[in-house]
Amino acid sequence: MYRAFKSIWPFFFIVVLSFFAVKPLFTGGFFPMHDNTQVARVYEMGKSLSFGVFPVRWVPDLGYGFGYPIFNFYAPFAYYIGGLFQVFGFNSLLATKLMMVLGVVLAPIFMYILAKEFFGKVGGFVAAIFYLYAPYHALDIYVRGDVSEFFAYAFIPLVFLGFWLIYKKDKFRYVVLSSLAFTFLTLSHNLTAFMTTPFLLVFILFLLVKKARREKLKSSFSLASALLLGLGLSSFYWIPAIFEARYTDVLSQIGGGAYYGDHFVCLWQLWSSPWGYGGSGPNCNAGFSLMLGKYHILMSILAVLIACFALIKRSFFKNVGREVFIAILIIALGLLISLFLMLSFSKPIWDFLKPMVFFQYPWRFLLLSSFFSSLLAGSVIFASEKLTRSTKLVFLLSLLIVIVLTARSYKFFQPQTILNISSRDYTGRHDLSWVVSKISDEYMPPHFIKPKKDSEVSQDRFQANTFTKVLSQAYTPRGLTARLQVSKDSIINIKMAYFPGMSVYLDNKTYSFSATNNGLSVFLPKGVHSLNVKVNQTILELLSDLLALASLGILIIGIIDQGRLPSFLREEKV
Repeated sequence: MYRAFKSIWPFFFIVVLSFFAVKPLFTGGFFPMHDNTQVARVYEMGKSLSFGVFPVRWVPDLGYGFGYPIFNFYAPFAYYIGGLFQVFGFNSLLATKLMMVLGVVLAPIFMYILAKEFFGKVGGFVAAIFYLYAPYHALDIYVRGDVSEFFAYAFIPLVFLGFWLIYKKDKFRYVVLSSLAFTFLTLSHNLTAFMTTPFLLVFILFLLVKKARREKLKSSFSLASALLLGLGLSSFYWIPAIFEARYTDVLSQIGGGAYYGDHFVCLWQLWSSPWGYGGSGPNCNAGFSLMLGKYHILMSILAVLIACFALIKRSFFKNVGREVFIAILIIALGLLISLFLMLSFSKPIWDFLKPMVFFQYPWRFLLLSSFFSSLLAGSVIFASEKLTRSTKLVFLLSLLIVIVLTARSYKFFQPQTILNISSRDYTGRHDLSWVVSKISDEYMPPHFIKPKKDSEVSQDRFQANTFTKVLSQAYTPRGLTARLQVSKDSIINIKMAYFPGMSVYLDNKTYSFSATNNGLSVFLPKGVHSLNVKVNQTILELLSDLLALASLGILIIGIIDQGRLPSFLREEKV
C-alpha cells in the first residue's frame, strides 16, 4: 500500500489541490464571462454528435438561426468533450462544467509528467502547482472564459514531453504520444499551437544537435514523423480553417480594437496589476490583470541565479548534472523570449512577421511565460535538493511553497458573480438565435445582412408566402427537410445562410437555388413537394478528412507493428 501511494502521491495531491481552482464549477448556476457562449456551443456540438455528424462543422441554431460552420474555424476539441458528456445524458450546463474541470486538471497533471523527467518527483510536483495556479490560467477560466485556450494550455507540456522522450529513447510509442499531443494542442486552440510551434522547433533542433552523428538520421526521422503525423491527424480542422475562412467574416476580427499594437504589456504589469473582469485596453489600461505571478517571477530569478552560480562553482555544476543545467538555461531563454514578445520593444518583430497579427493580443504569450516560469520553479527545487543533499528538508520546503502559493492564488480562481440560471437559459431558441449569436457572428458569410435587434430575428424557417403552405418541416444538424404545398408558382426564401457544400433537392432531385445575403432563394412550381437542404462537406473538407484518416491509419499500423499501445507513465529500466 505504501509503495503504491509513493508512486502516485503527486497525482493524488495535484487533484486535491486542483479542487480549489475548480470549486466554483461545482456550485449551482453559472457565471458570466467574456466569451459567454460556452454552454450554447456545447449544446450545439452535443446535438450534432447525437445525429451522428462527425466531424462537426456546421451548427443549425447559431448565426441568428441561419446556421454557420463555427467548428470549421473555432477549435473544436474541448467542445467534442463537452458534447460527448451531453450525449451521455448530462444537460448542457453540467456538460460544460465537466468539460472545464477536465481542462483545468489536465494542465498540472501533464506538467508534472514533463517536469519530473528533468527535476524529479518533488520538483515536478512544484512545477505542476505553479502551472495550475498561474494567474493567466485563472484569467482564461473565470474572466475571459476562453475554454479552447486553457485546454491548449494543458497540452503544451505533453507536446514537449513527447518530443523529449523521442530524443531520449526513440521508440515508436513516443512518436504516437508526440503526434497525439500535437494533434490535441492544434484541435484545442490553433493560435496556441501556432504560438508554441516555433519554440518546439527550436527545441527539436537543439535535441538533434546533441545527438551523436550516427543517431541523428534515425532521431530526425522519428521527430519529423511525430510532427507530420500530428499535422496530418488534425488536418481535418486546420486545412479548412485556413483555406475556407474567406467564406466567412472571420477576418474582420483582425485589427480594429484587436490591433496588436494597442495591447502590449507594460513591464510593471507582469509583476503586479489589479485583478479585474473587464476587457483589454490600450496604454496599459487593461480591465483585467496581466500578472505573470510574483512567485513565478521570484522562482525564475532564483533559477537563473543558480545557473550562474553553477557556472562559477564547477563542483556544483557536476553535482546538479550537465543535462539539467542546460535545461534550465534553455527554459530561461524561452521565458525571456516569451516575455519580450509581450512588450512594446518587440513591435518591429510583430510588424515584420505578418502572420503574428492573428494573435491579436501580445499578452497571449503569458501562456508560454507561465509554462516556462513553472518549469523554472521546479528546477529550483531540484537544484536545492542537490545542493543541500537533504531530501526531507527540500520536501518540507516544497510543501510550504505549494501551500503558500495555493493560499495566495486561490482568490484569483473565482468568478465575478454566480447567476442563478440553468441550462435552459443558454439553450432556448431566443438565447441561441439572438443572445449568443450576436456575441460571435463573425462566422456568417461576408456581407450577410445581420439582425440589428432582437425583433428582427425571425423564428420562421420560410419567409411568409401566401401561395406556400408548410405541411411539415424538420431542421437538424444535417440540414432542412420540409413538405410544402404550393398553390401558385412562386419563389420562397429559406432561413439558412449559404456555405459551400450546401445543396437543394426538390422531390429527391438536385435542384437549383440562389444564395442571397439573407438566406437561400428557391423557385417552387405549383404542387405538393418535398424540399431538402443538405449541409455537405466541400471537396477540400473531404480531402482533409481523408488525410486525417490516412494519418490515423499510419499510426495504428505502427502501433500494431510495435505490438503494444503507447505508455509513457510506465517505469522502465534503461
